[in-house]
Amino acid sequence: MSIRNALLAALLLSPLAFSAPATADDVDPVLQARIDSPQRADKNRARDVFRHPGPVLTFFGVKPDSTVVEILPGAAGYWTEILAPYLKDHGRYIAANFEAADTREEAQRENAGFTAKIAASPERYSKVETTEFAADRHAIAAPGSADFVLTFRNLHNWLARAETAGALKAFYTALKPGGVLGIEDHRGSPDLPQDPLAKSGYVRQDAAIQLIEAAGFKFVAASEVSANPKDTKDYSVGVWALPPTYRLKDVDRAKYEAIGESDRFTLKFVKPGA
Repeated sequence: MSIRNALLAALLLSPLAFSAPATADDVDPVLQARIDSPQRADKNRARDVFRHPGPVLTFFGVKPDSTVVEILPGAAGYWTEILAPYLKDHGRYIAANFEAADTREEAQRENAGFTAKIAASPERYSKVETTEFAADRHAIAAPGSADFVLTFRNLHNWLARAETAGALKAFYTALKPGGVLGIEDHRGSPDLPQDPLAKSGYVRQDAAIQLIEAAGFKFVAASEVSANPKDTKDYSVGVWALPPTYRLKDVDRAKYEAIGESDRFTLKFVKPGA
């Protein structure tokens, strides 16, 4: 099924209601220690109130001996700061960055920033592995080797570039049978049609599930841990009006600061066959 047809099929469905299985409050103390580490950047720690790293990773099921591929961790390395030390002794952390041949300023900046971050703290990041990601043009990990592929707020970009099918194919190939795809993105309103290009940055949850299941994954559960009912999703510049981007700069900044970061879906899928 094409991406466009999958989106159209999703729009014919009534809005789906998924009860959160568990908010995953029972976080592994070792994981919590990595989250609480003073070695994390202050800017990243300040975002924990919106990103809920302990409950999110616990919901996905990440363990200290897991092999985890994170898609496009970026120069800030928010999840890298948590996952790389957590997996260092018994697991594997693989950062699938922009491909080296990508000449876009954003790609070059994010890759360079990530490389510098890793080099600055070898005691924490010496075992970090890197691969290239560009839809399905590269292997993000050896086929069937990953326990988890995790991606945060990227699906809307792949829709905009018509790369969703290729990205999901790469994830499916890298995962073991029974492996988990964990995905988070800005949740669009179920009362509005899904823009196939997701120009506002928002993606309907039902549309996301349709797309990912069309690629062969099985939907397991949704968590409401990163829900934000204050997010009205009707901004002139899309989701980027909200923090941390503040695309409108000082225009209504206090209003957007009070809303906080976007309303997000957090979805768990498995690759069948375990």
